Amino acid sequence: VVFVTTIALRRSLFSLDVMQIPQNTGSGFVWDSDGHIVTNFHVVEGGRAFSVTLADQTTLDADVVGVSQDNDLAVLQVKAPKEKLPPIDIGSSGSLVVGQTVMAVGNPFGLDHTLTVGVVSALGRELEAPNGRTIHDVIQTDAAINPGNSGGPLLDSSGRVVGINSAIYSPSGVSAGIGFAVPIDTIKRLVPQIIQYGKPIRPGVGIHVLPDSATQRLGLQGVVIRDVTPDGPADRAGLVGLRRDRSGRILLGDVIVAIDGDPVQDMDDLMHAFETRGVGADVTVTVERDGQRRDVRMKLVALE
Repeated sequence: VVFVTTIALRRSLFSLDVMQIPQNTGSGFVWDSDGHIVTNFHVVEGGRAFSVTLADQTTLDADVVGVSQDNDLAVLQVKAPKEKLPPIDIGSSGSLVVGQTVMAVGNPFGLDHTLTVGVVSALGRELEAPNGRTIHDVIQTDAAINPGNSGGPLLDSSGRVVGINSAIYSPSGVSAGIGFAVPIDTIKRLVPQIIQYGKPIRPGVGIHVLPDSATQRLGLQGVVIRDVTPDGPADRAGLVGLRRDRSGRILLGDVIVAIDGDPVQDMDDLMHAFETRGVGADVTVTVERDGQRRDVRMKLVALE
């Protein structure tokens, strides 16, 4: 587990010299011996430079490899001998149960390598990401999580990471026994993509959709297809977007209402369904047009 410091650049009003000022602090953990460090996006947001302090108090400069604002995730990289970078053990969040013992490790209030113990209080919570997207399947815990714990690991009793501590619910700003962690199963899927491409690979079927606000104004539930990408999976499957009749009136095309039988009520539901299945997966898309529903099978592709 490491200590992450985000540094901002400020110009002095008197000398006009540019100074480095610590802007934010948080936690993180070593992902692999190549020096990749996993933390929260909100820990590094707005920073111009970054440093990582290892367990032996060595402080290293770090570069941002990539981020996923949708899941409040960032990957940094430091250069150090492999023996200084023992990777943490990665577990699974899919088998967690309410009441299971978990431990949070981090740097609350700058107190490095602090351990708190609690239980899984609830599963399947939702959390708002920094960009407004919804993070699904979030773990709720009563292990004390305070400012500075963000980005640190939530561990099971075998010391394996099951989540990344991301937020607390507290009117006072300190631990009130309700903390939230992004599940490690989501992180395991995204981190290799960020390391390889600098960003997550977003799966889709080649469509552009109406904003949720416009769909709600139309009194509809689901995701309204605005137009389809030529020769994309949706186009080849015969899906259509908005179109005009001879008098110029806009006609509704297909509305996506379910993926593999799971209801889709808005864009968050659709993106979550695609992201959990991944590029290359075959999905059954249920669409509605002119009051008629039909199922269409198609393969998810990587979007640009």
